[in-house]
Amino acid sequence: MNIIITGRHIELTENLKSYAEEKIKKFKKYFGNITEALVTLSIEKYRHKTEVLLKVNGMLIQAEGITGEMYSSIDEVVEKLERQVKKYKEKIVSHRKTEEKGVSTSESAEAGSFIIKRKSFNIKPMSVEEAAMQMELLEIFFFVFTNASSGDINVLYKRKDGNLGLIEPIK
Repeated sequence: MNIIITGRHIELTENLKSYAEEKIKKFKKYFGNITEALVTLSIEKYRHKTEVLLKVNGMLIQAEGITGEMYSSIDEVVEKLERQVKKYKEKIVSHRKTEEKGVSTSESAEAGSFIIKRKSFNIKPMSVEEAAMQMELLEIFFFVFTNASSGDINVLYKRKDGNLGLIEPIK
């Protein structure tokens, strides 16, 4: 696993780097195939923030922790990631056993009028269930993916009622 630790508005000491690295390395016990872990440590006023993005099998798992002290924000983000990773592993196991859909609910967000951020990413072919799991792990309201069964670009989104919607192109 390649662990990349960066700092914003903070001088990274060897102790801080090794502490973060040690905490992130323990995720190897859940997944042996984590390709990369991006750790960003930052300080904004009195808020010490740790953001972690794990890349596993083409899936992304991310979390952030904000506290008054950097070491405790690292601990907080590790706890959040552990919960997400355990939930992800349980879904994989239950999906293999029962092949049922398991999606949590949450509120939808309203779209803005202006493009304020632009993002590019590789679109990996996956099932609708995998896309729903990825969307939940990233805690986002929509997800663009290539449907593995049809080969088409699809959009999965969270509806206001908490259910999911799927947009598919007409052929």
